[in-house]
Amino acid sequence: MDELTKTHREGMVFMQEAIVAQGYGDEETAHKLFEKAFELEKQAALMLITDFENEPTRSVLFKSAACLAMDCKKYREAEKLAAQGLAGEPPQRIMNELRELCQKISVHLFAEVA
Repeated sequence: MDELTKTHREGMVFMQEAIVAQGYGDEETAHKLFEKAFELEKQAALMLITDFENEPTRSVLFKSAACLAMDCKKYREAEKLAAQGLAGEPPQRIMNELRELCQKISVHLFAEVA
């Protein structure tokens, strides 16, 4: 298994554990697990930052990392990651999902300054 796959899978395990903790109402544990998942998924996405030939994997990883950043309330980080996903040539469906995510992120960013 290559480093990218290993990092991504490890991040997804933490994400699943965070969702379970959230389901049990343990928000503190869930937050810590979402943070770990975010850091790993961001690391995986950054491994492909200039690999524009590796679509849709590249854009999906950036979208996933941006979503996890949102879960961690790191809205500026989410914005940067979503923009990186759009910087390549993602398939239309992923492009639309990234654009929707950018709109959601913008709402949070504007609320922070209001």
